[in-house]
Amino acid sequence: MPPTQAESVVKNIIREIGQECAAHGEVVSETLVAFMVKAVVLDPSNGFNIDRTLMKTDVQKLVKLCVTRLLDSKNPSLDTIKMQVYFDMNYTSREDFLEEHHRVLESRLSSVSREITDNRASAREELESLYRKIVSYVLLRSGLGSPTDIKIVREATAALQSVFPQAELGTFLTLSKKDKECQLKELTMIVTGIRLFNRDCGKGGEGIDDLPAILHEAIPATTQYIDSQLQNAQDQLYHYTAILEKVTKNPLMGKELQQYMIKEALYNMRQYEIFLQIILSDVITCAQEVEMMMKQLTAQLEQLKMTIRAKTAVPTSQVFPIFIALANLWISFQDETVLISILSNLTTHLEPFLGAQEVLFPDKVKQVLLEDVTVKTDANRIKEHMEYRVHLSDFKKLEWLFPETTANFDKLLIQYRGFCGYTFATTDGLLLPGNPTIGILKYKEKYYTFNTRDAAYSFAENPEKYIDLIKEKAKKNAELIQLLELHQQFETLIPYSQMRDVDKHYVKPITKCESSTQTDTHILPPTVVRSYEWNEWELRRKAIKLANLRQKITHSVQTDLSHMRRENCSQVYPSKNAGSQTMREDGTQVPRPQIYISGLRGGQSKVTHGVKVNLTRAVDET
Repeated sequence: MPPTQAESVVKNIIREIGQECAAHGEVVSETLVAFMVKAVVLDPSNGFNIDRTLMKTDVQKLVKLCVTRLLDSKNPSLDTIKMQVYFDMNYTSREDFLEEHHRVLESRLSSVSREITDNRASAREELESLYRKIVSYVLLRSGLGSPTDIKIVREATAALQSVFPQAELGTFLTLSKKDKECQLKELTMIVTGIRLFNRDCGKGGEGIDDLPAILHEAIPATTQYIDSQLQNAQDQLYHYTAILEKVTKNPLMGKELQQYMIKEALYNMRQYEIFLQIILSDVITCAQEVEMMMKQLTAQLEQLKMTIRAKTAVPTSQVFPIFIALANLWISFQDETVLISILSNLTTHLEPFLGAQEVLFPDKVKQVLLEDVTVKTDANRIKEHMEYRVHLSDFKKLEWLFPETTANFDKLLIQYRGFCGYTFATTDGLLLPGNPTIGILKYKEKYYTFNTRDAAYSFAENPEKYIDLIKEKAKKNAELIQLLELHQQFETLIPYSQMRDVDKHYVKPITKCESSTQTDTHILPPTVVRSYEWNEWELRRKAIKLANLRQKITHSVQTDLSHMRRENCSQVYPSKNAGSQTMREDGTQVPRPQIYISGLRGGQSKVTHGVKVNLTRAVDET
């Protein structure tokens, strides 16, 4: 069957199942129906062949089985699947929660922002209306009071006028739309910082909730509530585990208790425990963030007081960045408030998925089943076998990891969410926590823990056998796929929230050992690109130079005599002035020589006779 046709058939099946459930008064989501369809098809007891095309009778059988399971109100397995689907659809990381919150806030403000940025006011009344809209935008974006409360509006208007007088609206209107949006956001931050500072000084702060005080009360209350729910869930699952251990030792008792669905109830409680621990971890992170932000808030306010104290005028370059930092800090408080509210609501909405247990296991039934049974906690089970560790000498081909030889021992991604795979495979699906201190088995780049050393030795003899057994058991109880994180074996059932994190949380062990290596330096040719330039201003300069060259004309001539020549340069030492100095300064002057030759012009005779006369004066005459 072509993929598009198969998808159409599956959509029709999901739609038909949803309509059948709605006809019986049960509204189910398409995600839940899709998961249930896959769960029914995977269960080998239902007789569906995944490789064969579904016939009409198969489709009718599939719809009937899914509707029957979805309408069963006394089934812990169905409650677990519903819980998993709900958590997967409503839980995400801190970053995604806050990103979605900010996206919703931006979408709500888009219409108000558009009215301001697209405004073409010119008359006085229009400018006043535009200024009021800016005040409303600042209040809505900051979340510090209602824009319909006159006291809050007056306070926000006064703060805005101190940094953005109405006379500057003309300049504001000449900006581009993007620049207007940026200025609106910056004005919001500055006004928010001013109002928060005034509130701290006791001169304003109308309508501003004391978020640090609210969080200081809300976080401990939420933590205490989740802790109590977690404690109750663990008490119940310890009881179910003890009863199931008793059943494994007495098979006849198992047939009598099959109607109570203890195993499904244990899975339900284990999944609830895991979800509560995830939420509690996020709440603790919120508490740490809030504690750090409270210190920063105190420091920012003190810095503002020191900057503004006893000064009639303060440069905006000094005070505006502090106002903006103060506003950003307050936004972080608002984010943590939203997160605490979401996590608290998420915890509350998980409780209804435990309803089947109250019907199947009232206190009287539990007391009867727990007779002559010792209830152990997970911590007690781990302490019992702390000293019985795996001996490396017993294994030559398998690798075992221990706390003292592995640096990131606590961060390894353990298979089956840390439960003992051998116990689960050999018993009727009993979940016991693994004990990492006795040794973690590394097999095919995956890590396994066990509750006892004997279980570890038995699993290590034939790991593939027990891995296949666990996979087959998961087909019968589809909720185990998410509970034990078997998504790699069932890739089509990976929840969206975990699909992105399948590889992200995979941590390889860092084992400690002494080793040394020797390598040649620079074995590869250099790959440095000399023409690379990181400075954008230098790139701009080069671009301008190239643009200017396009307008120039260059002439060059090359001849047969010049094409082999090259430019030469030489370096010489320049001559220097030299002189000498004697003990005393003296000088001499001699007479200037003067010699006269007479008779050169001739005379009466034809022959010229020259007479040399020395007219030089004597030295002593000078």
